[in-house]
Amino acid sequence: MAPTSTPQTPFGRVLTAMVTPFTADGALDLDGAQRLATQLVDAGNDGLILNGTTGESPTTSNAEKSDLVRAVTEAVGERAHVVAGVGTNDTRHSIELAREAERAGAHGLLTVTPYYNKPPQEGLYRHFSAIADSTELPVMLYDIPGRSGVPINTETIVRLAEHPRIVANKDAKGDLGRAGWAIARSGLAWYSGDDMLNLPLLSIGAVGFVSVVGHVVTPELRAMLEAFTTGDVQKATEIHQQLLPVFTGMFRTQGVITTKAVLALRGQPGGPLRLPLVELSPEETAQLKLDLAAGGVEL
Repeated sequence: MAPTSTPQTPFGRVLTAMVTPFTADGALDLDGAQRLATQLVDAGNDGLILNGTTGESPTTSNAEKSDLVRAVTEAVGERAHVVAGVGTNDTRHSIELAREAERAGAHGLLTVTPYYNKPPQEGLYRHFSAIADSTELPVMLYDIPGRSGVPINTETIVRLAEHPRIVANKDAKGDLGRAGWAIARSGLAWYSGDDMLNLPLLSIGAVGFVSVVGHVVTPELRAMLEAFTTGDVQKATEIHQQLLPVFTGMFRTQGVITTKAVLALRGQPGGPLRLPLVELSPEETAQLKLDLAAGGVEL
């Protein structure tokens, strides 16, 4: 059974886009995934995003994706929303992944903008609508033109919001002006998908975060959110400023790389990366340690 949700916060408020742990030989580590998921929920996450970019979805198979959803749902599904990334640049493949995620027990779906083939807005509309039509699960759009090459225009977001199962958007567009209009006009639950903009997006109507740095600072993110929602903007700003070195350090290179490095330093499940991603160099690891220390993170 999925945790309690509301139309305003269909997937909770603080979610971490979880890495996919692998064993030393590069195989899927389901035991590690269950342990990591439990640690993240214990730290204060309302939900976990699986099989997203941070989960190295481009290099995991359909079967691995389903097995991961099933294992994490078994571990934390009664306490947290388990949202499965099913986005690809092939609508038929995305529908297949969506149906498999539903069968594996996911509570919701994350659907990224199709990448590389650069569809027009009508293609985006039909793509997302077809995925939402394919299961009974609620859907979170994922707008990240820096990776996909194509933004979801505000008019398209407004059209998609009319679908009864499209209930939220993860915003990594980096455009507060467009975000403000889209929030006002669509009525979708808006989640920050860019940790550096978590607090600014709250100020224009976002309800929460889908975070990468949640692997290391979930309590601080929750404290910032709660301070803001209770009217203590000064405290929220202070926490945001405290975390700036963490936001910077975790994204000096690809976020999966730095996250798995931190997990290794902490002795938590994560394991190696799959090519084309590679581990941090010793110099990059030293810089990451300095960044985290400057943000108050102990390793």
